[in-house]
Amino acid sequence: MKFSINAARDRLSKPIFSSIALAGIVGGIGVATFSSPSAAAAQSSYSTGSTSITYKAPPTNLVSEGKAIFEENCASCHGGLAQGSARGPNLQGLGAATIDFWVSTGRMPLADPTIQAIQKPSRFNRQQTLAIDSYVVSKAPGGPAIPDVNLPSASLSRGESLFATNCAACHTITGAGDALANNVYAPSLMPVDPTQVAEAVRTGPANMPRFGPGTLTNAQVADIVKYVMYLHHPNNAGGIALGHVGPVTEGFIGILVGLGAVMLFGFWIGGRSH
Repeated sequence: MKFSINAARDRLSKPIFSSIALAGIVGGIGVATFSSPSAAAAQSSYSTGSTSITYKAPPTNLVSEGKAIFEENCASCHGGLAQGSARGPNLQGLGAATIDFWVSTGRMPLADPTIQAIQKPSRFNRQQTLAIDSYVVSKAPGGPAIPDVNLPSASLSRGESLFATNCAACHTITGAGDALANNVYAPSLMPVDPTQVAEAVRTGPANMPRFGPGTLTNAQVADIVKYVMYLHHPNNAGGIALGHVGPVTEGFIGILVGLGAVMLFGFWIGGRSH
């Protein structure tokens, strides 16, 4: 299992949204969570008293289960203590949100470490994923915990504006994803769940920059998440969605249907003249 990330960085390149691309999504956290004092201290910069997002540490009673799963599926690359090796980076101190994103979206374990990790059905159920999170977090505090987004309090209009500024350059305004450079691409954001979107924003997986609390507040992250959820079932006021990939597809359909109809009509008129 190999994490091709450096979520410990706190730099910002051009604003883009997460690599998320995420098939094989798991549901919301249905297990009670308990924060240790060290984990709570590590969350001080994220938990600002806002009700927009609540950060929850994975259950500590799952550490033993997580250890067994990690040793079987992850230790060959990341080491038995998640300390990293020549095949995979150190996971200690990255935080539960980082581990949870990569495992829950099926990007890890990674069969071929030489390619970009893609979203696929997760190998683990929700409890097993939380157990892995819990075990890795038990090795060292740090990084954000798992975000629980309060969508009803978020603003769709503000989310659209923030997404257009920070994410659309790579993921497109419709979240369809796009090619970048050097065989790297920004993945589609369908389907993803609210937790995974917030995790990607806060941890910056793969080539995506990390948007910390000093860059985007919890309320702003929640707004972005609400807009991404809207993209799953948008109001197509203009008619047929055509895959939401923009003017290229729309132009192609226009030429194919419009010009094709004109040509057929011309042939029909010509045939009648004879």
